[in-house]
Amino acid sequence: MPLFVLMSVYLYFATAIAALGIGAESISATQDAKRENPAAPEESSITFNSVHVDGPYIAMTFDDGPSATLTPKLLDLLAAHHIKATFFVIGENVAEHPEIVARAAREGHEIGNHSWSHPNFGKMPDQGVRSQLQRTDDAIKNAAGERPTLMRPPYGSITAREKRWIHDEFGYRIILWDVDPLDWKRPGPAVVRSRILKETQPGSIVLSHDIHPGTIEAMPSTFDALEAKGFKFVTISELIRMAKPKASHPSPSPGENAPTSAIPAVSPSPTPAQRASPSG
Repeated sequence: MPLFVLMSVYLYFATAIAALGIGAESISATQDAKRENPAAPEESSITFNSVHVDGPYIAMTFDDGPSATLTPKLLDLLAAHHIKATFFVIGENVAEHPEIVARAAREGHEIGNHSWSHPNFGKMPDQGVRSQLQRTDDAIKNAAGERPTLMRPPYGSITAREKRWIHDEFGYRIILWDVDPLDWKRPGPAVVRSRILKETQPGSIVLSHDIHPGTIEAMPSTFDALEAKGFKFVTISELIRMAKPKASHPSPSPGENAPTSAIPAVSPSPTPAQRASPSG
C-alpha cells in the first residue's frame, strides 16, 4: 500500500479518536455542571397571585395581625359563616398574642409568615431577610404547634433570586394576590366591599388586613355578597391543591392561525409599580 495512503488512514483514525475524546469530555463536563447546579424550581411552582381552578373557589387572606381586638372579632365572623381563611401574621404580633394565633389554627385557618416587623425584603440583604423569616417561623411554631408553609413578602416586594433561596431554605410558597381593595387607605367599609366584589373571580386570592376596623366592619356584608354569587371559601393551600392547567388548543389545520399556548395555573408576579404599593 502506498505510503501516502497509510498516512491518510492513520490521520483519519487519529482525528476520530481525538473527536471522541473531546465529545466524551464535553458530556462529562455537562453532567458535572448539572450535578453541581441542579435546576432551580420554576417560579410558576413557587409564586402564586391567583390559581386557575375548576369551580367557584377563592381564598380570603388577612395580613399584619394578629390584632388583640379585631382578629378575634374576625374569627367569630368566620366561624359564623363557616369560612376558612389564611392569616399572614407579623412575628412581633404573634409573640405578643400567641393565643389568638393558636385559636385561628385550632379553628382550621391557615397561618403564613409575613415577616417579623414588616420591612421591604426587596431592599434588604439576605441575612436580614433570613432573620425576619426565621424568627417569625419560630413564633408561629410555638403558638400554633406547626411551622408555616406559606410566606407573603411585605408590600409584595421580593426579588426573583430571593424567591428561589427562600423556597430552597424554608420550603415556602410565596403568596401574592390578585384582588386588593386598598383597605389600608381606610376608604370605608362600603368601598372595601365594593372593590372585593368587583375584582373577585374563581381562583382569586383576596388581600385585606385584620388590623383596620373598617375592614372588619366590611366583612359581614362582603361574605354575604360573595356567598350569594356562589363563591366557596378555602385556604391558600387548599386552593393550590385544586389548581388545574388550562387546556391547550389543538394544532391548527394548514392556513389557520397558530394556537394559543396553554395558560399556566399561576398568574404572573406583580410589576415593580405594584410592589411599591403599601398593600400587603
